[in-house]
Amino acid sequence: MMTQIQEQTALSSLHSHWRLTDDRNVLHLSLTGEADAEKTVELSPEQAGRIREMTVITSSLLITLSIEKQATCVHLVGRKTNKREWAGSLSTWPDTLAASSAQEFSFAEQIVSKASSVITILDSQGKICRFNRLCEEYTGLKEQDVIGQSVFKLFMSRREAAASRHYIEGFFRNGNAYEIERWIKTRKGQRLFLFRNKFVHSGNGKNEIYLICAGTDITEARRAQERLRILANTDTVTGLPNRNAIHEFINNAIAAADESQVGIVYLDLDNFKKINDAYGHMFGDQLLQAVSLALLSCLEEDQLLARLGGDEFIVLASHTSQGALEAVASRILTRLQQPFRIGLIEIYTGCAIGISLAPQHGQDSESIIRNADTAMYNAKEGGRGQFCVFSPEMNQRVFDYHWLDTNLRKALENDQLLIHYQPKITWRGEVRSLEALVRWQSPERGLIPPLEFISYAEESGLIVPLGRWVILDVVRQIAKWRDKGINMRVAVNFSARQLADQTLFTALKQVLHDLNFEYCPIDVELTESCLIENDTLALSVIQQFSQLGAQIHLDDFGTGYSSLSQLARFPIDAVKLDQAFVKDIHKQPLSQSLVRAIVAVAQALNLQVIAEGVEDAKEDAFLTKNGVNERQGFLFAKPMPAVSFERWYKRYQTKKMC
Repeated sequence: MMTQIQEQTALSSLHSHWRLTDDRNVLHLSLTGEADAEKTVELSPEQAGRIREMTVITSSLLITLSIEKQATCVHLVGRKTNKREWAGSLSTWPDTLAASSAQEFSFAEQIVSKASSVITILDSQGKICRFNRLCEEYTGLKEQDVIGQSVFKLFMSRREAAASRHYIEGFFRNGNAYEIERWIKTRKGQRLFLFRNKFVHSGNGKNEIYLICAGTDITEARRAQERLRILANTDTVTGLPNRNAIHEFINNAIAAADESQVGIVYLDLDNFKKINDAYGHMFGDQLLQAVSLALLSCLEEDQLLARLGGDEFIVLASHTSQGALEAVASRILTRLQQPFRIGLIEIYTGCAIGISLAPQHGQDSESIIRNADTAMYNAKEGGRGQFCVFSPEMNQRVFDYHWLDTNLRKALENDQLLIHYQPKITWRGEVRSLEALVRWQSPERGLIPPLEFISYAEESGLIVPLGRWVILDVVRQIAKWRDKGINMRVAVNFSARQLADQTLFTALKQVLHDLNFEYCPIDVELTESCLIENDTLALSVIQQFSQLGAQIHLDDFGTGYSSLSQLARFPIDAVKLDQAFVKDIHKQPLSQSLVRAIVAVAQALNLQVIAEGVEDAKEDAFLTKNGVNERQGFLFAKPMPAVSFERWYKRYQTKKMC
């Protein structure tokens, strides 16, 4: 026991650090592990050889040293620190404490060596102090060869080294942990690692701080993320950038524009839904691919094409002008006038185009896309095959559209719609029929005439429930008048969108039955476009109405695309002259000739002739004289509610009798 105490005392002033070089068999002992030793101990060649067998992995050995002429048994714990040196700590405790300490060091070394992360330990100068097994596997370098070398020179470019030095200097200055992604050249090529960097104290006399860089190979994860990003930003049908991508491209272009303009050309294909319905979605996809190639051929090199979805495309142009965008639009319109051949089928599909520019039409992607869309719809209203540049006034149409979309639906649900009736006068001066004209009593805007909302109802499809409501309500009103001794037929306008509403006939039959009508007291006014767009369906609808006892009138005759052959094809009961023929007819020789000809044809086909828009007695005199059966217009009465018509009718009958 006394011997052990003496051995401990002999080293107590030397503390616990040792160092051995490859050129001398001298063990340097010091308090702090610095290069300058407080004491040196001569080693035998055998002892020096045992120490030099230590690798870069921390290990321990038991050795007897001659210190101050005393044989002292010590535990050396250490490793090879560079090509020419070995160093570590020592203990004079020969008991389990020293052994336990050595085991703990060995266990810690195994953790570092066997970890599934690359682990490099750096000092404040960026020199490598540890380089674990996985680092060796990735780089092909051995730890013993890189110890003491600069990590910046070994693994980084000058630019990367400068950035990394900045991070490391900040780390040693404030001690905050940080993460960084870095590409590293490995035996497998360039690999991306995520390094989580933290500091650790050495625990020696100087208590130095080291940087532990623990890295995980995230190359495959990043590649998977990139594949997902590409999928999320690419249209799967055409391979073009999609809606997500084009928003990012536009915003980036605007941010980098400085004083220049960024513009988009927004186009919507004609009849794409009908083509899809007729030939199938696979055919539609092939057409979209062909259209994409055609559009790309119309662009300049620095312009980008994207597909928003459906049949909508966007062209993005940076450093552009309105004139340049108009030139692109013109080229696209010209190209799309040519047919596309898909298999054995030739397809024509034109488009409408809207143009907007930043900054004058918006400061971000959302606004300039929205405004280009508005301009595109404005172009559609002007007819197919046109383009339109956005102007702020167009936003009023958008506002009105959304107001109508919301409030017309509410009007149908909340009984805000009402019907006015305009009488028709026979050539004998009798009132036998009326025309029903819908009005909208809006809580916000008051009484709204049909001209302001019927076109929207047609476009949105609301004309179907609206038209059904009008017909059924008119039948109920006719029943009320019948019960008061007023027997009238009422004409109701019927649009092309309503032709497909087969539920109407079920409801109409039920109402006619409930109100004890033997026949339908409705005159259905169809426009010429109804007959043109789907003549088969139109004929079916006409036949169903005729079977119920309704009469069929061809509205606005002479202003559309109808021909005399159609008068013979469809079971029509009357033609209605458009007011364009009627106005000032007594002063218009050409209109007079046309009306005489129409009346002659109608009489030959046993059709009635009705004239609308009569406002002058001279107009009425000509029409009556030349065989027009019924006239309506402000000359006789304006459209009025049902109750007002009853009063007007009584006055008219009384006046007529007088």
